[in-house]
Amino acid sequence: MTLNELRFIVAVAQQKNFRRAAEQCFISQPALSLAIQKLEADLGVQLFERSKTEVTVTPIGLAIVEQAQRALEEVAQIRQLAQQGKNQLATPLRIGVIHSVGPYLLPELIPVLKKLAPEMPLEVEENITANLELALRGGKLDVLVIALPFGDGSLQTRSLYDEIFEVVVDKDHRWANRRSIRPVELANEKVLLLNSGHCFSNQVAEACPELNRKGAEIQQGTSLETIRNMVASGLGITVLPATANSQRYRSPLLKVIPFTKPAPSRRIALAWRKSFARNEAIDVLATAIRKTRLPGVELVD
Repeated sequence: MTLNELRFIVAVAQQKNFRRAAEQCFISQPALSLAIQKLEADLGVQLFERSKTEVTVTPIGLAIVEQAQRALEEVAQIRQLAQQGKNQLATPLRIGVIHSVGPYLLPELIPVLKKLAPEMPLEVEENITANLELALRGGKLDVLVIALPFGDGSLQTRSLYDEIFEVVVDKDHRWANRRSIRPVELANEKVLLLNSGHCFSNQVAEACPELNRKGAEIQQGTSLETIRNMVASGLGITVLPATANSQRYRSPLLKVIPFTKPAPSRRIALAWRKSFARNEAIDVLATAIRKTRLPGVELVD
């Protein structure tokens, strides 16, 4: 049993496809298939069920793949531990950010982080929470910026700030001159939200349970900026996180209206594997985020 064979079975389990797994591992598909067949023969068990359309992990295969992932992380930690005697802030940090945070946090974060850790550039992936979690657990990312609740006991989290939600309407909407909006009122409007899979849409629905009732008029968009433009055109109203309504994103075609207090909000946090050895990198990232000047947020101690 070799480390490469462990990497191969983890890749196949993640991709559920031999061709894509081979591309991920930078080898040919026949070589990957042969290596996995050899490992299955050595172990005396079948790890994958193969068909013309899909690859599925067998029950025993799932347990072995999970152990293989842990073994690979432990091996990777050897190199990370060797770096602990060196500067932990001198290499790139691979960070994943959810769609409803990235565009609004990163422009404020990068200048602060460059001052605190000028030799630690960020490799950024923006995605939905579920995909980011898979990448984090698979070792493709080092740390995430996500909304709580998130993960389980195998991951470490650190709360950063609470962020309020705000209602956004076009300037000709009947609510345009309102001082505040009650969450329950959204149920009588055409509400534009992110596609399913985005945690922010779920958070808005939790803040206004009436949106979950049958007959509520909800339309989905691919990004908050797309939704903002649809609202400006008069298609409906939306709810955005406060950081998306900072001055740089304001439009004369839109009106931002607060919710009645206590306003719906979410908690933003960092998440990383407990085995991740660059504690200083996590600390400086958290410090940099806390130093950014984001509207509508309250830092969490």
